[in-house]
Amino acid sequence: MKVAVVGATGLVGTTMLRILEERSFPVGELLAVASPKSVGKEVYFRNTIQQVIGLEEAVNSKPDIALFSAGATVSREWAPKFAAVGTRVIDNSSCWRMDPNVPLIVPEINGEVLTENDKIIANPNCSTIQMVMVLNPLHLQYRIKRIVVSTYQSVSGTGVKAVQQLFNERNGSSGVMAYPYPIDLNCLPHIDSFLENGYTKEEMKMVFETRKIMRAPEVQVSPTTVRVPVKGGHSESVNVEFENEFELKDIFEILSHTPGVVVQDDPSNNIYPMPIYAEGKDEVFVGRIRRDPSQPNALNCWIVSDNLRKGAATNAIQIAEYLFKMKLVGEKVYQ
Repeated sequence: MKVAVVGATGLVGTTMLRILEERSFPVGELLAVASPKSVGKEVYFRNTIQQVIGLEEAVNSKPDIALFSAGATVSREWAPKFAAVGTRVIDNSSCWRMDPNVPLIVPEINGEVLTENDKIIANPNCSTIQMVMVLNPLHLQYRIKRIVVSTYQSVSGTGVKAVQQLFNERNGSSGVMAYPYPIDLNCLPHIDSFLENGYTKEEMKMVFETRKIMRAPEVQVSPTTVRVPVKGGHSESVNVEFENEFELKDIFEILSHTPGVVVQDDPSNNIYPMPIYAEGKDEVFVGRIRRDPSQPNALNCWIVSDNLRKGAATNAIQIAEYLFKMKLVGEKVYQ
């Protein structure tokens, strides 16, 4: 297939290129696409140099799939243009996530909703993906009433400038500030812009996206999102209240057999998920699984995942793999 990666020079875009290679996705021709200021730059794919092209040229090339990671503004303008020439767009921005006509997909959870009519497909927020990967199988068994989640999100979720700010501060160097305050030796309870209700856009994404992906509009979600001085990998402290009673051993059993989820829970040997070990991996890790003694039918857990991989690039490519598997893309392959 002809595959375009839009935003190919960014953190998520370069991760997409790497994962396309790692997972041997059937790329016949790659289009590395970026903003005008990046046109002409070079990226590497399968040990070959790819020259970055502009969006107009990419649309005219009519790729089978376009993996977008260039921000909501670019997606709003250009995703429909790609879709109009028959391209399947998988968009990593927030632009289309809450559009009722656009599916919001985590393949392990709701990939079956995709149809041949879905030309634009939304990739969820990184913090939402890792949470629903763990909670959805529990919801199917015990029915979730309420989720209270506090996130500990790495600077790579902001982008290259934020990573540079962290290491500049750590090295005592000056440079561009991605945040309004220092991030090294600090925590910022502020991800994305604040809304009139006192929550941030990032927090409200977790509310609305969780309900949409899990097809559970009744679930209550109370989030607080925090940026921490970690290079890569997001962590979440999650408290979940179920409608039905559960046995803790059954929780472990369910999660241990959930594809894409790895249970790391042996406190006596100091085994629990940490971002330093999740970085570079595609799985979602869960540990510190324990009852909430203050509330009936309630559970606490700790969830960690690489935000650039399963939280963004890997999930997008898994969507593309699902489309290919279901013969919803790459029709030429089957002729």
